Amino acid sequence: MIEAHDLTKRYVGRTAIEGLNFSVKAGEAVGFLGPNGAGKSTTMRILSAFMPPTSGTATVNGFDVFGQSIQARKSIGYMPENAPLYLDMRVREYLSFRGSLKGLGGRRLRQRIGEVMEACGLAEVRRKIIATLSKGFRQRTALADALISAPPLLILDEPTNGLDPTQIRHVRELLKSLRGQHTLLLSTHILREVELTCDRVLLLHRGKLRADDTPHNLVNNTRVASELILELKSAGPVDEHFQRITGIRRVTEEALEGGWRRVRLRVEAKGDVRDAVFDLALKNSWQIREMRRDLPTLEDVFVDLTSSDH
Repeated sequence: MIEAHDLTKRYVGRTAIEGLNFSVKAGEAVGFLGPNGAGKSTTMRILSAFMPPTSGTATVNGFDVFGQSIQARKSIGYMPENAPLYLDMRVREYLSFRGSLKGLGGRRLRQRIGEVMEACGLAEVRRKIIATLSKGFRQRTALADALISAPPLLILDEPTNGLDPTQIRHVRELLKSLRGQHTLLLSTHILREVELTCDRVLLLHRGKLRADDTPHNLVNNTRVASELILELKSAGPVDEHFQRITGIRRVTEEALEGGWRRVRLRVEAKGDVRDAVFDLALKNSWQIREMRRDLPTLEDVFVDLTSSDH
């Protein structure tokens, strides 16, 4: 569905993206991540035929986004961040106008308007003027616009921007329902959304691709340390005992009531010291009432891969 080869975009005095190579298969849901200024929006604008690259090529559904932009755009539903809307139009009127621009008409247009308004939760505001809507409803109107022609590819730049937690959950369920029916390229700062909705992650940093893998593999292969949290009962401090276990980087402990202690063990990446910890507790006759392992998250991977030393 998407093929990008050596994609580069330069502006006067800076390079936004440089030498990007990646592909997205039909039906995949791909999270497009990176800190502000990493080049995500620039890449999305190129893929949506909004602007040409300085060099390199990109195709969508087999069409070159620059040389065959009209054909490529017919395959794309694009929702930019802070999507521009015609504020003096009513929601249904706007969707009718946008659908007609995308080649819909008659019964098919009316059907699609009803479907996208229901999917995006717009039925209650269908007759309201867009200028009077909250930011959340405007965002949902823009999402409905991207969906109205049922394009095979959806490029969504921060689709949950401005939504409250309930609305974010609604959009998350909507995106899950679209998987398989559409190819999704999703940019968001809410990394939990990527973990829940995406098959793969593309991570950009300083205009270059730093990672391309599944969320599961990125988390499991990270260099970030995990943490083991214990609540145990002992006669005195236990940190010196745990520091003798290979693989434990740091020990912190906190005294609780009744002789109980909460101990946090920082463990080297991919390390698992639970057996050694349990053996140590048995040896010293410590009671354990809780042992919890906190593994790295996609957020930890994001911070690690975009830290200043990379």
